[in-house]
Amino acid sequence: MDVRAQVSTVFHLDKCIGCHTCSIACKNLWTDRRGAEYMWWNNVETKPGTGYPTLWEDQKKYRGGWEKKGEQLQLKIGGRGGTLGKIFHNPALPTMDDYYEPFTYRYDELTNAPAGDDQPTARPVSMVSGKPMKIEAGPNWDDDLSGSNIYAANDPGVVQLSEEEQKQLFAIERMVFFHLPRICNHCLNAGCVASCPSGAIYKRGEDGVVLVNQDKCRGWRMCVSGCPYKKTYYSWGTGKSEKCILCFPRQEAGEAPACFHSCVGRIRYLGVLLYDADRIESVAMKDDAELAAAQREMILDPFDPEIIEAAHKSGVAEEVIEAAQKSPVYKFVKQWGLALPLHPEFRTLPMLFYVPPLLPVLSIHNQGTTKLADDFFSTLEKARLPIKYLASLFAGGNEDEVKAVYRKLIAVRIQRRNVTVGDISDEEVAKACSTAQVSNEVNEAIYRMTSLTSIKERIVVPPMLRDRAVEAGMDPEQHRQEMGFGSRQEPKRRW
Repeated sequence: MDVRAQVSTVFHLDKCIGCHTCSIACKNLWTDRRGAEYMWWNNVETKPGTGYPTLWEDQKKYRGGWEKKGEQLQLKIGGRGGTLGKIFHNPALPTMDDYYEPFTYRYDELTNAPAGDDQPTARPVSMVSGKPMKIEAGPNWDDDLSGSNIYAANDPGVVQLSEEEQKQLFAIERMVFFHLPRICNHCLNAGCVASCPSGAIYKRGEDGVVLVNQDKCRGWRMCVSGCPYKKTYYSWGTGKSEKCILCFPRQEAGEAPACFHSCVGRIRYLGVLLYDADRIESVAMKDDAELAAAQREMILDPFDPEIIEAAHKSGVAEEVIEAAQKSPVYKFVKQWGLALPLHPEFRTLPMLFYVPPLLPVLSIHNQGTTKLADDFFSTLEKARLPIKYLASLFAGGNEDEVKAVYRKLIAVRIQRRNVTVGDISDEEVAKACSTAQVSNEVNEAIYRMTSLTSIKERIVVPPMLRDRAVEAGMDPEQHRQEMGFGSRQEPKRRW
């Protein structure tokens, strides 16, 4: 058993209001320079929708992630030889049109216009060519346009639904959407790391954060192709690839990442997980429908004495084990089984998990009372957002995984309704808890972690222990310089 530590995250989608504060916080901190205008290390998509870049989920188009070839895993873009052959021509690479051409406005034509009879305007101009342009796309261009024939209808998850399910989804009285925030997943089996010919992308041993060495990067963009989530970007200004670094300089100082700290809806949870690295390949080889459960199984119990002993032998510090015991991510993913990975069928083993949005699945009957326990399954299956669609997002198509999560979320709602309103009987609460296989104590813990926790409970930053990296052969200051940062007190930008 090879026990390792991984900084992991959970996003609770029922709480996301789509305000994009997280995106702006990240943009202002990391990608506000020339060449990075279209980089959104954190973006918030409206689902159903085509996402950013356009149709990023369609791996027949982009060839990202892994696939099974007999008894082995292989990158969809091909092996090392195939990767090298695509350096000068890669048709699966996203183009500027798949993102958007960065633009600004000629504000001087507006602010310095001479007096006249016509209203002056500021013409949009390309930030790449500097020439006037027609704006046809932009960040979050399809924001809140769920149900449209252009965006939601072309969502790869919607396309696989039956014609009847699509009609129901787009019926005006059922029209519904939810927000999906996305950052780099810092995967255990990262496609970007495996596809980089120059070895510029690596995974930090002490916390699992995936980083790009700017000195080694040659701008071949194989990492962009290899990442099925398209969370690695190419800077047209520097000729280098860049990606979310999970704000590791902030974490080294004990602070939460910027997008976590600024989240208005408090949907974000961060903590460390312990996992068995020896099982990565076997888990990634599972069938699509088994991947979510298999990934959950490889997460280890930080309270188990045998796991603690194995962690010590693997070099995991005692402070990190203590942080794992306090991790809210462990509770959501392992203890409660509420959080699922995004598109586990990509086989990268992403370490960003989502609590699926429950949305309006409760029915009002009999003079305004909520009747759910008697027709539990029929109510769940009649949810406004098809279970099949959510399963394609979070469970490799396994609808039972999503239903199991929903049963627990509904049980929590019923119990809280019983406590706060009192119009649901104890018998109905007991029946819902029995169906979901959860206790009242677990329901209470889920409710408190979801609604009442402080930032220190939601975000448990593990000690980075960068001083111990010297023992592993890496000078921490050298590491920071390679990533473009100066001293801990005075971060600098190398770009």
